[in-house]
Amino acid sequence: MDEQNPDDGLVQNTQPMFKQSLNLQPLQDSIKKIRDEFAKVVIGQEDLLDLMITCILAEGHILLEGVPGIAKTLSAKVISKAIDADFSRIQFTPDLMPADIIGTSIFNMKTSDFVFKKGPVFSNVILIDEINRAPAKTQAALFEVMEEKQISFDGNRYQMEKPFLVIATQNPIEQEGTYKLPEAQLDRFLMKIILPYPTPAEELQILERFKNQLGTPDLSSINAVLNADMISESQEILAQFKVETQILTYITNIVHETRNHSKIYLGASPRASLALLATSKVTAAMAGREFIIPDDIQFVAPHVLNHRLILTPDAEMEGLSTFDIVDEIIKTLDVPR
Repeated sequence: MDEQNPDDGLVQNTQPMFKQSLNLQPLQDSIKKIRDEFAKVVIGQEDLLDLMITCILAEGHILLEGVPGIAKTLSAKVISKAIDADFSRIQFTPDLMPADIIGTSIFNMKTSDFVFKKGPVFSNVILIDEINRAPAKTQAALFEVMEEKQISFDGNRYQMEKPFLVIATQNPIEQEGTYKLPEAQLDRFLMKIILPYPTPAEELQILERFKNQLGTPDLSSINAVLNADMISESQEILAQFKVETQILTYITNIVHETRNHSKIYLGASPRASLALLATSKVTAAMAGREFIIPDDIQFVAPHVLNHRLILTPDAEMEGLSTFDIVDEIIKTLDVPR
């Protein structure tokens, strides 16, 4: 039974026993193939790849943040080529209008009628480069399509085909000509992944691999190893995962702490709780398990929560980041056993 601790409002549980019953081998084989394709071009960034795969299988959008030149766009291109699906790229600029991404009506001279011409957002994998460069009106046009996987135009609804994934990049350093993404839009991204610089050993490997190559890396060697049916089958397997009460309680406790932490002005919403659950399932499956353990939650939590929290001015003055606070919360809470 659950026991309520009157001091912290958190629920304590015990860990049960599990028996493996699902066949996760096809899913793991697909993930291995993606890793092999990714390694043909991108060196290092293993966590980035695992997190991107997690978002794909959990049907969530990805926000990649990092300084220029650390393979944000390249990583997104490689992932898109490894998926047998339509791909489009949109370069966001300050003069981009909503019609440039969702489409517009064009007058047909033959039929004397207006015909809707679909924009580049009608694809399976959409890479949005420098998403923070477009103005608020264009950002708002993405709200419905990212959340509902549909757009409304002239009283008609147009549904997106599955899989539907937005991979957006942004540069945290540049301020000229950029617009801060509103919290409502940030919440539409399943994860915000911060890309670090490569280690000296990884940078040496990059130079060794591309020392005789001019221009951008050649992606012609990347094979499509994942298709819509495989993604759908993987999601059906994930839907059958066993999630025990103490795991749900652990997720609840983490999110609850973000709402009551002295350094956080705005905590995580129930959407964040659902995101933690979905991504933890995928992480467990990638490890060959059909059940979630606390380590799975701890791995995805910083990337699921960091863009959904707003720190207090005092915390920002201290130089703290949302990653620091999430790490503190994870270390403070009791872990289910």
